[in-house]
Amino acid sequence: MKYILDTHTLLWWLFDSPRLSTAARKLVADPSNTIFASSASAWEIATKHRLGKLPEAQVLAQDLGGWFRRPGFVELSVSVAHAQRAGSWPQPHREPFDRMIAAQSVIESLPVIGCDKALQTFGVRQVW
Repeated sequence: MKYILDTHTLLWWLFDSPRLSTAARKLVADPSNTIFASSASAWEIATKHRLGKLPEAQVLAQDLGGWFRRPGFVELSVSVAHAQRAGSWPQPHREPFDRMIAAQSVIESLPVIGCDKALQTFGVRQVW
């Protein structure tokens, strides 16, 4: 099966956080699954680190591509179709990173591994 990671899930996986659910951990670790990491997550991590909101991501922010590849994640780049969907949804949710991951999830038919209630407003399927 194919999945896309919410940014928090990506961070919790990379930092081996106990906040990652057992089910999510199993899905990500299962070699028969293809796990996508959005380039929007790289943008979010780099931005939040720069703003001081994610100081623990110093080492990640220096080599996000490497941190995506080491666990075998597939980078999902932002396309024009993703950007158009994310920008045109009428929902009042203002977080551009969430909007982009939601758009990628819907367009690419990828359930999101995550527990962000805000994504539900976009009708994405989440597993946690």
